[in-house]
Amino acid sequence: MLGVYNYMAAGLAVSGIIAYFVSASPAIFTTIYTNTALTWFVMLAPLAFILALTFGIQKMKASTVQALYWAFAITMGISLSSIFVVYTSASIARVFFITAATFGAMSLYGYTTKKDLTGWGSFLFMGLIGIIIASVVNFFMASAALDFAISVIGVLVFVGLTAYDTQKIRNEYSELDSGEVATKKSVFGALRLYLDFINLMLMLLRLFGSRR
Repeated sequence: MLGVYNYMAAGLAVSGIIAYFVSASPAIFTTIYTNTALTWFVMLAPLAFILALTFGIQKMKASTVQALYWAFAITMGISLSSIFVVYTSASIARVFFITAATFGAMSLYGYTTKKDLTGWGSFLFMGLIGIIIASVVNFFMASAALDFAISVIGVLVFVGLTAYDTQKIRNEYSELDSGEVATKKSVFGALRLYLDFINLMLMLLRLFGSRR
């Protein structure tokens, strides 16, 4: 679990640094977001890396898994650069610390609780699918009320997923794991918690972030 959290924290740090650097450079930011091909690449590249790791991790070497994880963190940083343009730096910092505290509490709960959280899985997955569908619909409707509802439900879903994923990662660990197997499990576990953290933060930003 220490390896999982180390990879996750390092990934978040890389994404944060890249996001700030891109947003602080008007030339780079403008080049990315005024070029349709680059914009779509920035949007879809993180998903491509997630799918590659999810479906190909068993066949990959640990070094390849690590490389894909860092590439994912970098492309996510570029994708997240837009939040520094949309929201004030002070509100981003405030929401980051709220997210960190919430994530830490729920991850600790998931790690220490004796309650089996397996039953949460299907419920949370349905909630996640609902959020995706509602977000697509609201892209065309542009309803403020629906956006608020999506954000509130999103916070609840990703809070639950943080505890659920932490327990699942803990249960998947085996003392027999070593070398490449242990590294790959650490990286993939970090990816799952990274996504929980980032999505929770984005949902909280939509609720509490101060727009420029």
